Amino acid sequence: MKIVIFAGGSGRRLWPISRQKSPKQFEPIIGEKSTVQLAVARVSAAYGRDNIFISTNENYVDIVRRQLPEIPPNHIIGEPTRRDLAAAVGLAMGHLAHAADSADHLSEPVAILWSDNYMDQVDNFLTVMQTAEKLLIQKKAKLLFIGETPRFANENLGWIGLGTEKGRLDGQPYYGFQSLTYRPALAACRRMFAEGTHVWNTGYFVTTVGFVQSQYQQHQPQLWQKLAQIEATIGQEAYQQTLHTVYPQLEVMSFDDAVLQHIAPEEALVLHSEMGWSDPGTLYALKEAINPSPKANVTKGLVKLVEVADSLVYNYEQEKLLAVVGVDGLIVVNTEDAILVVHKDQIPLVKQMVDGLDGTELEEFS
Repeated sequence: MKIVIFAGGSGRRLWPISRQKSPKQFEPIIGEKSTVQLAVARVSAAYGRDNIFISTNENYVDIVRRQLPEIPPNHIIGEPTRRDLAAAVGLAMGHLAHAADSADHLSEPVAILWSDNYMDQVDNFLTVMQTAEKLLIQKKAKLLFIGETPRFANENLGWIGLGTEKGRLDGQPYYGFQSLTYRPALAACRRMFAEGTHVWNTGYFVTTVGFVQSQYQQHQPQLWQKLAQIEATIGQEAYQQTLHTVYPQLEVMSFDDAVLQHIAPEEALVLHSEMGWSDPGTLYALKEAINPSPKANVTKGLVKLVEVADSLVYNYEQEKLLAVVGVDGLIVVNTEDAILVVHKDQIPLVKQMVDGLDGTELEEFS
């Protein structure tokens, strides 16, 4: 099975840890390794480095090569500009089709994964991946969604609606696919969590290049036409010029809107497990991922807390003491060139603030 790990996002909601020049997937936010290094480490032993591809922005290709020297250079796919995930996934599928070494490459299983997640039950994750691959080969479905068994009613994530249990493979149950819901209201999350009818949407899925490309052809013909134009030049001298000319013309669209929302229920199945998966897309979500208790704090570096609860305090300056006193629900991040202080309830304003730096004399800090 081929693995594609997407690592092209800017991660502005995690500013100032995540920056334009080095987004969150390349930073050691938890532990000593970056999340993209952790993502590759989870799958490299089981699937081999020669089967792993990294999709990223051209500006980050050198970072990827430094952090992942084991990945073949031609398996690093650089986008010349950001056009959202419909374009990025389509470009990656073109590269996989070109790189295949067999005539039936369009039916070879491929896993779509993301570089900015955390997971502490990797064995469970690999079991689910192996089950998805087998179900695909057995033609039980054309696409397998991989969900996380929910731990609480999280309104910051997408949810996958489960159909009835369709069977079991090697002890792993698989379910019919009913729906995708993006960040439902908290009341809806509580209901879905209590009823056990939905699982967290990790964004991971297993499918084939042929099926994904057929969905572009059927549902996004204009996008497909341009992607096919790029794919036709992969491995040729004309590739870079074609990529830089055509790719910026692609419509900005999420992969969910372009493809996944059009998947017929009978074409998909859902697998889920307790993988310890989390998606720390914001600084408070990072705090919740490490310790969800509203009484607990999460710290990094030289810090001193007095009468503080439900806060994240990160200090990246080794010789400076960061002291926080008498507050609840606060995010404090100190880096060498920027300091952020924000209440957990105002976290959405962080991205708004960072976006406002563009085109100003402070853009270098974004």
